Parts: sequence; structure tokens; C-alpha cells
Amino acid sequence: MSGPARAPVRVAAVGDVHMDRDVIGRYRPALAQLGEKADVLLLAGDLTRRGTPEEARCVAEEFGGLDVDVVAVLGNHDYHGDRVDEVTKILEDSGIRVLECAATVIDCGGVRLGVVGAKGFGGGFAGRCGSEFGEPEMRAFIRHTREIAEAFGTALRGVECDVRVALLHYAPVPETLLGEPPEIYPFLGSYLLGEAIDSTVDTTPVALAVHGHAHAGSERGTTPGGVRVRNVAHPVIRQAYTVYQLSSGAPPVSRPAPPAAH
Repeated sequence: MSGPARAPVRVAAVGDVHMDRDVIGRYRPALAQLGEKADVLLLAGDLTRRGTPEEARCVAEEFGGLDVDVVAVLGNHDYHGDRVDEVTKILEDSGIRVLECAATVIDCGGVRLGVVGAKGFGGGFAGRCGSEFGEPEMRAFIRHTREIAEAFGTALRGVECDVRVALLHYAPVPETLLGEPPEIYPFLGSYLLGEAIDSTVDTTPVALAVHGHAHAGSERGTTPGGVRVRNVAHPVIRQAYTVYQLSSGAPPVSRPAPPAAH
């Protein structure tokens, strides 16, 4: 006999909030009752504008101390100030878990939710991508993506959980970039990240992958292996967060969330 049915895991997500002093208060009112709508909040990178500790403290003030677990990856803006360690410490001191090619497991009402996060990087998509060939600068660019994708895939396959979610900043598929100029697709994501997500099909498949970065992109896409991908950049979802209901073996169902104040 099968056991009792377990409630779906409710995953809230948003990215590209680009916090600074003038943004404080935009998201907090909608986050106040988040625990009634979601079990966890995922932040998909570009949490700051220029990667300064001062901006990180604004992120901590806005997204710290919530009544749900908060898990984040950093984005390219968060790296700009070359103070990643300081930014990460400020966020983690406020209770926000920051992942880079690493996993965390959260107990959601008896369901083990595995969140695996990485910033990712660029390079492009199948048929229109860079390769590890030619000038050392080009080889280094693509090698960086490959190394991140390999470590990300290892973390995805290694986490023991009931429901698996991939959290990125850069896009793993081109469909969620529709609306962006095609010329910049190589700087918005890489097919290698999608391959890493699809590498879990023989274990517990990824139930959902979320990313940000593409402000003018589209919300919905799918990896070649059939994993649902959602672009949760704030300019795309146009609300404080989107909630997805997940259960093992079932596609995510999105739920509306309150808009962020402007």
C-alpha cells in the first residue's frame, strides 16, 4: 500500500531585484505573509546593482528574517564589485543561504526539497555557441562555463531529496530569452547548464529550474530532457515573486503573488 499523499511543495522565486537604499520597501510588504503561500523563497541572482557590501545589507534588510527559508545564488551584478566573500557573508548572516555549485535540503512538511544553486555563465546554445578553441581568452571563457556546469551537475546528482529544484542566474535554455536581442544570447546563458539539469533523469529528475538575468526575456521554457524552466527575473514576472507548486513526478503549477510596490 502507498502512504498518505503529501502536500505539494510551494516554491516562491524572484530574481534581479537589484537592491539599493532606494529599493528598500518595494518587496517587503508582499513578503510579510509569504509563509502562508510558500515553503521556501529562491532568489535567482543580481540581488545588488554593483556588488557592494552596502547593497548587500539592503538585500539582507529586505529579504532576511522571513518566515520561510530563503536560498540564493549570486549574479553577474553581485560579482562586479569584486567583494563576493563580503556580500555572501552579509547575506548568510541574515539567514539567506547562498549556493554556488552546492546544494541544500529543506524539510517542507515531511518532503525533502533539494535546492541546487549556481550562478552559471555564458557561451550560447546548441548550434550557436562558443567552443573551447582558438585564442586563450575564448578557451578560458568557455572553459569557465564548462567547469561550472560540471560542478553544478555533480551537485544536482549528488543531493538526496524527494523533490529537486535547480536555481541559476544564467539561462539554461534559449526559450526563456525570447525578447532579448539574439546577438547577446551567448552572454545570457549556456546549453551546458541545461545538459547538467537533464543529467538527473536517471535519479530524481529536476522538478523545476529557475533563473534570472534576461530582463526582456520570456517566462517559460523547457530543457531538451523535458524539465520546466522559468525565468523569474522581476522585470519578466512583474510581481514580488511567483509561487510554483511541486510534487514528485508532476510539473510545476504557478500561482499568482502580490505585486511589488513601485
